[in-house]
Amino acid sequence: IEANVDPEEAFIAAISSCHMLTFLGIAAKPRYIIESYSDHAVGIMEEDEHGYTSVTKVTLRPQIVFLGEKQPSRQQLEKLHHLSHQHCFIANSVKTQITTEILD
Repeated sequence: IEANVDPEEAFIAAISSCHMLTFLGIAAKPRYIIESYSDHAVGIMEEDEHGYTSVTKVTLRPQIVFLGEKQPSRQQLEKLHHLSHQHCFIANSVKTQITTEILD
């Protein structure tokens, strides 16, 4: 519910959105056509190594539907996500551990 979004949810959503937008840009270069992209990102809030409460881990779970004959292989999809993570400025700006689970 948009009116009830807390800062932790907004933080996780920002990481997810940045990854998605970066992914879409990278996937456009080899001319992949994406019909839909959704993510069911989950964050873990716990004490960090200094005893402070923080979002220590975020797991992205993107589901992507590609159109047309050009479909990425599992290896190509992993590379697209790896590059997206490398180039996402939010991921590069936080100390949170971010992983991507590619769903089939």
